[in-house]
Amino acid sequence: MTKQESNENENVIHGEWHIRYKYSIGKVAGKFFDGLKQKRIFATHCAKCNHAYLPPRAYCERSFEPCDGWIEAGHEGVIEAATIVTAAFENLPKPPYAIAYVRLDGVSTAMINFVRDLDLSNVKSAAERLEPGRRVRVKFVDKPQGRITDFHYVLLPAQPRGG
Repeated sequence: MTKQESNENENVIHGEWHIRYKYSIGKVAGKFFDGLKQKRIFATHCAKCNHAYLPPRAYCERSFEPCDGWIEAGHEGVIEAATIVTAAFENLPKPPYAIAYVRLDGVSTAMINFVRDLDLSNVKSAAERLEPGRRVRVKFVDKPQGRITDFHYVLLPAQPRGG
């Protein structure tokens, strides 16, 4: 049986859905997005285990208790993982573009966002600059609207190895 024949025999309906929707963000995400409008990044905090969560969560993933406070995350942090996207995806920027999971100062978890102001003309060279542990800074747009796209990360100058 050829690959095409096996695909024809599958019980699969191919199609696309285009749906308009309104998504209620709730209290926790609402405070986070309201903070972005003022160029502030808020994380939830659990006093029981002393973890701060970004993106904010209503419940602590370690103690299973409700997060009971808020902290303001620093505007610098470290890359935990990163990649450069070279394939096109619907509703995303034209490739190549860089994304990174960054743990901002004062927060226990990492949050993904775009890395901008990075020369991507040589993908291999750019990828080497996105190494885990590399320091980044948050950069906000001029007029934030309370969306995750209100900020992105930029690389800070590399620190000398061993220093």
